[in-house]
Amino acid sequence: MARVRAFTLGERPELAKGVHRLLASLWPREMEYIHHDPVCGRHWGSLYRQFAEFQPVLCDARGAVIAAGFTIPLEWNGRVRDLPSGVDGALERGVRGRARSRPATTLSALLAAVAPDQQRRGHSARVIRAMRSIAARHGLRELIAPVRPTLKHRYPMTAMRRYMRWRRADGAPFDPWLRLHWRLGARFLSVAPRSMVVTGTVAQWETWTTMRFPESGRYVVRGALAPVTIDRRRNRGRYVEPNVWMLHPVRAPGR
Repeated sequence: MARVRAFTLGERPELAKGVHRLLASLWPREMEYIHHDPVCGRHWGSLYRQFAEFQPVLCDARGAVIAAGFTIPLEWNGRVRDLPSGVDGALERGVRGRARSRPATTLSALLAAVAPDQQRRGHSARVIRAMRSIAARHGLRELIAPVRPTLKHRYPMTAMRRYMRWRRADGAPFDPWLRLHWRLGARFLSVAPRSMVVTGTVAQWETWTTMRFPESGRYVVRGALAPVTIDRRRNRGRYVEPNVWMLHPVRAPGR
């Protein structure tokens, strides 16, 4: 395999354009709703501006971006009940903590992205290891991750609390993305029941999903981990995405 090099956006800010292109390639047209979480809309840009040194980027031998991770440092006391709500909560806590000059204790992952033509080559594991290295470099005691299980969209009616407990015959987690984190040494903490929340009008949801919603009710839409609730009387659709909190150990440099 050609040599893969890891940087941060703090070290190589010019890689941001390649990261933007990578993100644009990830989601199918019918998952446009994933881009309309208002918390991410408000704060995602700060990851490039204020937290660039916490964003790992993997490049191939030619210097092209092939994978990237997004993380944010935040304050967490180590107790499950003090975990953020998920991606939204981690973003808000990290941005608020930086604004108030509160010392971070923990690094929270937000997203790991691999270019579609580079998948199944071990890059996801490299991104996670890069996140752990960044946490250690900055003296943070652990890496937490609101993991979005890759096969959960096939079972949207199953509660996440049940899904995360599914196991293969060998005892490993059923879901490939949960399994990779587990094999890298992470342990399960809890469900993140409100990791992301997307709300829009019925017309917006029909545009985002390329579906029609003739009556109020719960609908299964492409890529969603749980049903979308449509209320035609209030002209509103709402999607609350659950994730799974996992905890990675972090070793200080030289240990």
